[in-house]
Amino acid sequence: MRGIVAALLLTSAGGFATRRTLLRLSVQSRGVPDSAAPPAPSLRSDVASFKVMDVVESAQALEAEGHRVYHLEVGQPSTGAPAAVKRAAARALDTEKLGYTQSKGIPELREAIIKHYYEVGGIPEGSLDPERLVITTGSSGGFLLAFAACFDKDDHVAVGSTCYPCYRNILESMDCHPAIIQLNKEFKLTATQLRAEVERRKDAGLPPLKGVIQSSPSNPTGSTLTPAEVEEMCAFCAAEGMWFLSDEIYHGINFGEQAASALRFPQYADNVMVLNSFSKYFSMTGWRLGWMVLPEGLVDSVYRLQQNMFINAPTLSQLAAVECFSEESIDELEGHVARYTENREIVMSTLERLEIPISPCNGAFYVYADLGDLAGDVAQGLGAEVLCETFLREKKVAITPGTDFEDPASGMGFKRIRFSFPGATEDVREAMKRFEEWWPSWLERCA
Repeated sequence: MRGIVAALLLTSAGGFATRRTLLRLSVQSRGVPDSAAPPAPSLRSDVASFKVMDVVESAQALEAEGHRVYHLEVGQPSTGAPAAVKRAAARALDTEKLGYTQSKGIPELREAIIKHYYEVGGIPEGSLDPERLVITTGSSGGFLLAFAACFDKDDHVAVGSTCYPCYRNILESMDCHPAIIQLNKEFKLTATQLRAEVERRKDAGLPPLKGVIQSSPSNPTGSTLTPAEVEEMCAFCAAEGMWFLSDEIYHGINFGEQAASALRFPQYADNVMVLNSFSKYFSMTGWRLGWMVLPEGLVDSVYRLQQNMFINAPTLSQLAAVECFSEESIDELEGHVARYTENREIVMSTLERLEIPISPCNGAFYVYADLGDLAGDVAQGLGAEVLCETFLREKKVAITPGTDFEDPASGMGFKRIRFSFPGATEDVREAMKRFEEWWPSWLERCA
């Protein structure tokens, strides 16, 4: 055991050589005959953690101690699946074998999704072929399939400087290079910024961009592209021969004009892939179900990848999700959006009273706050991560630091925090009351 401690002192922390040395010494300390150490984890597995889940674990630890914790950290509706969906799941458990389905998903669900697009999405009727639609294991499974189908090793893919962190992390695990593009003052990545980056790369002799992934409405900012901005992005990617991956998992949760799907513009369908999910608007996070609408040229590739990676999305979830589009379910889900609207006002009005700058929050269920210097100096043991830890410990309210969502090289993650508000309205109100009461004490620490 002393040899293990010595190795910790004499080798650089976190390196693969360190891990191999410790594995070998650990084997020897257990009396195992000297042999080669087990292999180290792959380089592709060395991705950043998802810090919001660290916050969740800290909050759950407090709850295990008997504390009442208010959750404004995780992007998960506090409600379950629609009642009609749960009834359909119960029927399926009693009557179905729940074996494999077609890899692309059951026809009834794919057809229901397309009908929904035509009815509420402003999609030109007849423009969607069910064969272009694949049911996935959540949008996360969709990202894996999309990136594997679209990009090769060392490809460069544009992502916003503030974005869902798994875009960067999954791309890096596939040996691709996220090309970070600074968002505009409305927290948007538009064709204007993308065009500037393409030209900059041409002038500098850098590798071209193979594609761009953009979410609208956005996590963590709630910013939403206008229909014109979506069309401009589609047109620019088509003109440049790039893939446009449109992440639309927060569609349906809008405060004002409904978000525009990239599918509204079928003339650009050869370059556009849409990813969506049943987790957010449909309130089915744990059912692990999503879908992709593919360009014709990627259909066979994604089918083969799906067959090998997942076989099919969860059968029970597929059978039940058909009921998501019933009138009963839509009425229930629109009730959730009405609650999100009230919760949004509570969060935004509190932060505005405190004169904390916030993102537009036109959709999704997040408000993103830019604290600037008020977050405190990281060198002095402050910053957004410490703020969130301290607030949770002292006031029993969980919020998320911006370090998950920002370009790691920018340092902006230590100055920003995200409030997630899909919970019960009374919980959101109490949580923000506690933040408003606590905020002056944080400012005193930063003075």
